[in-house]
Amino acid sequence: MNAQRAQDIAFSSDMANVTYNGESVYIEHVDETNGTATIHPLHSPENKQSVPVDSLQEQ
Repeated sequence: MNAQRAQDIAFSSDMANVTYNGESVYIEHVDETNGTATIHPLHSPENKQSVPVDSLQEQ
């Protein structure tokens, strides 16, 4: 996924099906300058992490 698409998903009111390493995640924030996104697993909002946006997959 590219940073612009991740940003679109993060700002959208619709829930997109996005995965990271095969796990469904929620995109909280996108840093387009660094090409990273702050995400958390859907079932575990306290487990935030910063990952490269190109490692995210839209299903």
